[in-house]
Amino acid sequence: MSKVKNILLVGVGGQGTILASKILSEGLAQAGYDVKMSEIHGMSQRGGNVSTQIRYGEKVYSPIVGKGEADVIVAFEKMEALRWIEFLKPDGRMVINDFEIPSVPIQLGSAKYPEGILEELSSKAKVSVFKAGDIAAALGNSKTMNIVLFGALVKAMNIEGIDWETVIKENVKKGFEDINIKAFRAGAEQVQA
Repeated sequence: MSKVKNILLVGVGGQGTILASKILSEGLAQAGYDVKMSEIHGMSQRGGNVSTQIRYGEKVYSPIVGKGEADVIVAFEKMEALRWIEFLKPDGRMVINDFEIPSVPIQLGSAKYPEGILEELSSKAKVSVFKAGDIAAALGNSKTMNIVLFGALVKAMNIEGIDWETVIKENVKKGFEDINIKAFRAGAEQVQA
């Protein structure tokens, strides 16, 4: 338990990145890890980028993940994966939601959404790519996309021995516990350990 692990969750405002980070941090803390979390909301309520850095281990002194230090990056939007790849360890892995949210410059026509993102990322890192929004919608609630991605993260990090379902139930809106548990399980199925 002494080795510190580093996780980045990156996305766009409104995608539920912060809730997924909170669930992750609480579950790790309940399991006895020292956990530090830092979050950045870059105009997140207006569709800006959101990033959360989580570090856990026996003793963690700082919540900041440096370039080349992330064990896993979970990207809720694929352009954000490209933006943050330099933070991934050489042997790290990425969990990527195959989803596009055009930035303001793209919406205004002054820039184009980059092509070939998934191919570029696949050439640089071990990636698990899937459409978390489609999975969540098929379960009956597209807003559980963040929990689908959270389930994939748990599997990718091999931290399945924690009672995540209880932590999820304690942190999601009342009445939505069951659908979020289904989303968590569906996300875990998307990743090979």
